[in-house]
Amino acid sequence: MNCTMAEVLQFVKENDVKFIRLAFCDIFGTQKNISIMPAELPRAFESGISFDASAIHGFMNVEESDLFLVPDPATLSILPWRPTQGRVVRMFCDIKRPDGTSFEGDTRNLLRLAVKKAENMGCQCKIGAECEFYLFELDETGEPTLVPHDRAGYFDMAPLDKGENVRREICLTLEEMGIQPESSHHEQGPGQNEIDFRYSDALSAADNLTTFKWVVKTTAARNGLHASFLPKPLAHKSGSGLHVNMSLTKNGINLFDQTGFEHNKEVESFMQGILDRIPEMTAFFNPIVNSYKRFGSFEAPKYITWSHQNRSQLVRIPAAKGEYSRMELRSPDPACNPFTAFALLIFAGLEGIEQHKTLCAPADFNLFAASPQQLEGIATIPQSLEQALDIAQSSGFIKSIFSENTLEKYLAAKHTECESYAAAQNKEQFELEHYFMKY
Repeated sequence: MNCTMAEVLQFVKENDVKFIRLAFCDIFGTQKNISIMPAELPRAFESGISFDASAIHGFMNVEESDLFLVPDPATLSILPWRPTQGRVVRMFCDIKRPDGTSFEGDTRNLLRLAVKKAENMGCQCKIGAECEFYLFELDETGEPTLVPHDRAGYFDMAPLDKGENVRREICLTLEEMGIQPESSHHEQGPGQNEIDFRYSDALSAADNLTTFKWVVKTTAARNGLHASFLPKPLAHKSGSGLHVNMSLTKNGINLFDQTGFEHNKEVESFMQGILDRIPEMTAFFNPIVNSYKRFGSFEAPKYITWSHQNRSQLVRIPAAKGEYSRMELRSPDPACNPFTAFALLIFAGLEGIEQHKTLCAPADFNLFAASPQQLEGIATIPQSLEQALDIAQSSGFIKSIFSENTLEKYLAAKHTECESYAAAQNKEQFELEHYFMKY
């Protein structure tokens, strides 16, 4: 709604709002919330609502556990699936320390810092997300199964596509919450779906993606289904990606808007900045063991390359004009924290501009059908979470962005995850127990 504090207080008073959900994400991107009553809202705006941060994985220790949630009034949304009498609304929050300073583990604030740096350089990054997900049946006890909701394929229609009514409900719910879906369709995998958003500023894009995943899971549950954003839920079927479309605007002009294959020099440097830092950022774009089972098949990338239109590439430049001109990064998956992912992309791209990096030559061929000779010397995306973590751990770029404490906690948690997976006798069962419900 893009409201001010005064407008939020007035809205709550005039629209029978009885519960205000204060939402935030942990360092891994898992959304959390606490509900407060309307009488507590002025206090929340003024000084924040305290919570036990030692109970949030990756935040604080028990000996220093108090943090405060301060709602961002611009993010006010009604929850359309809740009753109209005694309404429920939600706002994303900034996370503050008792002295009012920003908490370094607040990844939403990390993205805000990236946006601010871009502004200081006279730029604005706009982002549009394409997010895929699966719909699965529930068993007789209401527990999720790995049985897809349908057997349809890419762009199929009903009755083969059984997900169109669920997608319709998701899109209408998002519209009621002030989020603009652009398109929706059945994807390649059985029970796999995709909904694309209109681009927006980076912070709104991350807020919207976090909201989208919540809406999808809630809507699926209301329809007797389980929605999964797991990158590779079915071993021999298409994985679910999170394609990130980015444009770069300066003085009101989209620098990606081009004639033919000629690019603006700052755009080229921006792209090369991202390509150079992909190995170091992959632990955050693809944060779970399951993420790496997706790479290299069903149009998921494997090599660090770029080209125009070509869907076998890591970065492609779609055939688009004007405000829709952009680059598309195809490696991230829906398990990532969008605030962290978008912040890293902006920082890497801006570094490319600052250092006047020269864009490497495009790989204008089908990487999935390429010969060993064609692929010789082309760098690959890290092929396991362990490898990605080791690269991130030794990266000066990554260390310059995260606080030492936050980075240490993130890497330690992910290394523990890798060790647990390696020790598991039944790897499929491990993924079901640790990932299927969570993602």
